Parts: sequence; C-alpha cells; structure tokens
Amino acid sequence: MKKQMQSWGLMSLAALIAVGVSGCGAATDSKPGGSTGAAPAGTDSKPIKLRIVWWGSQARHDATLKALDAYTKKHPNITFEPEFSGFDGYADKLATQAAAKNAPDIIQMDPAWLAEYAGRNQLADLSKGIETGDVDKSLLDSGKYKDKLYAIPLGNNATGMVFNKNTVDKLGIKPPANGWTWEQYFQFGKDAKAKLDKDKYVLMDYTSDYTMYSAYQISQGKGYPITADGKFNIDKETYLSYVNKYTELRKEGVVPPAEIASTDKESDAKLDLMNNDTVLMKRSFAALFPGYDGVKPDTYTLVTQPKGTQSSGWLKPSMFWSISADSKYVEESKKFIDWFINDKEAADILTTTRGVPVSKKILDYLTPKLTAADKLQIELIKSVSPDAQPFNPGAKGWSNYTAKDFKDIGEKVMFGKTTPEAAYDELVKKAKDYQ
Repeated sequence: MKKQMQSWGLMSLAALIAVGVSGCGAATDSKPGGSTGAAPAGTDSKPIKLRIVWWGSQARHDATLKALDAYTKKHPNITFEPEFSGFDGYADKLATQAAAKNAPDIIQMDPAWLAEYAGRNQLADLSKGIETGDVDKSLLDSGKYKDKLYAIPLGNNATGMVFNKNTVDKLGIKPPANGWTWEQYFQFGKDAKAKLDKDKYVLMDYTSDYTMYSAYQISQGKGYPITADGKFNIDKETYLSYVNKYTELRKEGVVPPAEIASTDKESDAKLDLMNNDTVLMKRSFAALFPGYDGVKPDTYTLVTQPKGTQSSGWLKPSMFWSISADSKYVEESKKFIDWFINDKEAADILTTTRGVPVSKKILDYLTPKLTAADKLQIELIKSVSPDAQPFNPGAKGWSNYTAKDFKDIGEKVMFGKTTPEAAYDELVKKAKDYQ
C-alpha cells in the first residue's frame, strides 16, 4: 500500500460552488461484516487501487493505515492510495478535488459539509450495499440528504473541553467539572494564569472559532448563529460580549497573543498548542481525545463545555465515510466501508480513533477491551446527552462563511486590525452574499 502523506495546500472553499458531478449506478447488497456474502472483493478479478482520504491525529493515521493493510490481506487485489493530514487545509483541498472531478474514492466527510456535497451530486448513494441494521436510526439519518443516504457515520461524538489534568494538579487549583458555567470557565483561566509562567497560557483564543462561538450563543438561549434553514442569526449583543471577553483575556495573558494563537494546528503532535504545553485547555470533541492521549498518555482529561442559561454541548456523528459520485469503484468502496464499521478485526485495530463505534454489536465487543482514554469518550457522551442541544450540521451554502469568513474577520480583531463592533458589522455585510 502506498503510505505517503499527500501535500495539502490552502485553497479557497469557494470551490464548493463549482458544478458537481453526476451520481453513479445502483448498488448491490452485501452481508454484515464486510467479508461474507459475495466472493471477497476481487479475489479473482483485476487489481484495484482505491484512493482514500481522511484527517486526524497521528493515532488515527496509524490505526487507519493498519486497517487498510488488514483489508488488503483479506482482499489481495484491493490496495489503497491514502491521503491524510491534520484538519487544517483539508476542506479546501477536498472542495477543489471534487470540483475538478478528482476526489478520492472514499472520503472522510464532516457533517457540516454533507449538504454541500450531496446537494451538488458529488456523492454516491449509499442506501444499499452497506449493512447498517445495527446502527442507531437517528445517527444513521444524520448521513441523509433529501431522504437519500450519502454518508455512513463512523462514531458517536460530543463536544467538550480537554485539559492537562497533571498541570492543574501541580498548580493546586480546583479542576473543571462537568456542568460548569462560562463564568467559571473564564475565572479558571484567570486563576490558573496567576500561577503560570509569563510565556504559558491557560485558554485558547476562540474569537475567530465559529464552533466555540456557536456553543456560547446557543447557551445564552439565542439559537445557532446560522440557523439550520440558512438564516443569519448572529446576535449582536451576544457576539460583542463574547469577543470583548476574549479581548480582555488576551490583554491579561490568559489566552496567547494572536501571533501565537494563529500557529495552532489541531491534533498535531508538535504544533497543537496544548500538546506543546503553550496552553492548558482547548475545545475538543470526544473523538479527538485518543489523539491527545496518544501524544501524552495519562496527561489529559475531558469535561463538558461551559453552560449559560442553557447547555452549550451537542451530540453529533464524529464523521462519515462517503464515496465520490465520480468513483469508478463504488461497489468496492462500499464493501470496504461495510468491513470498516462491522468487522471485529477492524474494530480491534481502530478502537475509538473515530469516536465511539456506531455498531452496537461492535461496541459491546470492544467495551471490555477499552482503555481509560476510550472510556472517557463514553463518559463525556453520557454527560452531554441529558440536556444536549439539537445538532445543526450546517445549512447548505454557508460553509465558506462559517469556515473562512467568520475566522478571517475574528482574526482581524485578534491582531488589533479592527474593533469588535466593526467585526460584527462586517459579518452582517458578508452574510448578505449567502442569503
């Protein structure tokens, strides 16, 4: 198998608006487990190389590459050309590939992008050919667009906060706990900063982070900044309160200066600002936790996101596998995905590197084998579940706004190039291009 890291450049998400490609032909059913039923994929047929792309931590990369090797051993004519990276730049590269009809066969898809790709006929219909009877219906439905299944969920996930428990213990301050509030979150930052060196920081600067701002706004009872049906809903008072608070924390050294904050590369062993001990805490998802634990075992722990008058957390599919509508190997790709989510050998290799397994049988099989880090994912999901906010996967047509415009405008505030008030006005103006 070709184990090379493909280069991921920074390209505009505007490529998503390019003309999509047409869907492929009908699928045929396969049986549970991905390795039974019809003859193994291509044991007596020509060699097939499947391009497959994903983002993630080194732990996810290593596990996935090992799983691809295991699949090739079962199906010798199937090999893979993997493309993998951290999250930064992934969306831009994938959008450009899809617009050029050159997307990989098997695509790790984020829930926020599904409507964009499916709406442009860039994904194959997965309604048949993959055994999903053991997957929770509501979770499976999250992979649908206009009643057709275009994405197979790979894990259960929840929003949360990850922090260095060992450092907090050494500082002698009270650690965060599930159910804490935004006031406690900001105060924790100040209390910890008082005991840290000048070049160490407590919290990340989330001025430009749409996901964290969404959590803040919904926790204030104001709904999502962009509604599920595509309406602009950034509340001015809430936005200014949020941005002004981070401006205050930046001045106090609780969050890093912009020139440092902007260098953060999520899940990178060296460039992630928590992994390199620059910050103490970050927003995260349960599914990312094994990556952090893999870099520094028994160092981090998880708690819920801070709450306001309402909770700020939600449950979501961690990510999906989708298949490009332009793929020449849709059926072979389906058989691989079937194996990936239903086979015990795959489960032993992958464990929880993409979140808590979606197959109930596989989860039951794995549970006795789970590590303490794996179990923390499950505990976070259980803690978020009782009052979880409805999951908003993102409205069609707004992905460039939430991923790029919101970030760019927020960073201008961080670097002192504009004021919070002017930033809000610019967000309003930019939104008109999407309505």
